[in-house]
Amino acid sequence: MSKSAEITVRPDAKGRITLGALAKGISSFRVRQEKGGKIVLEPFTEIPLRERWVYENPEVLASIERGLKDSAEGRTFYLGSFAQYADEE
Repeated sequence: MSKSAEITVRPDAKGRITLGALAKGISSFRVRQEKGGKIVLEPFTEIPLRERWVYENPEVLASIERGLKDSAEGRTFYLGSFAQYADEE
């Protein structure tokens, strides 16, 4: 479904609606009711606490994004095995 498509959903007897594929990849929604009764769902995807620092540090996030782009565009080279540095404990 495209981002601009609209669908109609009907609540069940308990007031619940099913979003189906619209909710794919979404872990939660913030719900806001505006004047006039309009209900707005803002989707959220949560991250593990141990990874939050990445999103709180713009330089780190930019570096990761550059690395992913370089990798996707084939700008990488093999540095050998790093197994000797692995902490197995």
